[in-house]
Amino acid sequence: MKYLIGTKEYMTQVFDEAGKVYPVTVVTAGPIVVTQVKTKATDGYDAVQVGYGTRSAKKVSKAVKGHTKGVAYQTIKEIRLDNASDFKVGDTLDSSIMKEGDMLVVTAVSKGKGFQGVVKRHGFHGGPRSHGQKHSEREPGSLGGGGRDGGRVAKGKRMAGRMGGDRVTVKNLKLVQIDTTTNTLLIEGAIPGRRGALVEIKG
Repeated sequence: MKYLIGTKEYMTQVFDEAGKVYPVTVVTAGPIVVTQVKTKATDGYDAVQVGYGTRSAKKVSKAVKGHTKGVAYQTIKEIRLDNASDFKVGDTLDSSIMKEGDMLVVTAVSKGKGFQGVVKRHGFHGGPRSHGQKHSEREPGSLGGGGRDGGRVAKGKRMAGRMGGDRVTVKNLKLVQIDTTTNTLLIEGAIPGRRGALVEIKG
């Protein structure tokens, strides 16, 4: 299982032996601890539940503390696996399970941008900047309320609204460098989220 949970740090650039430059995102990944193993016999499916990081114990309910043997994890995630029975509670996984050159799938929650208009949110062009226009440079234009839509705004219509804060997955990101002593991964390219965001990494 090549799966880690980490924290996004910042972006920088690194050079390889040939002098090629790579823009990379620095992620502190792991260690993660197996908190529960689920099997078809007991739960109806095979999965492994893991915990990452720590937080104040007073922010965790008694039920969760009992489940995690008193450890206040920052987050708990579940990964479906065919070989879940190969793991046991208490197993620890860190960055050593990855290797340089791996192609990764990274998932995180994107930055929240608040309420935005159609130009920023959907890439609308706005109205023409010619004569006869007044206060309509960045307006959406006609919503097409008649005809097929029946005099209403159709579901899924691209309009202004809350932007960002979505769970985003980016595939085929190369693991450029790895430091197993500090559990640091240097992943080529940009990944979703703010600094300090929780990141799921699959190899």
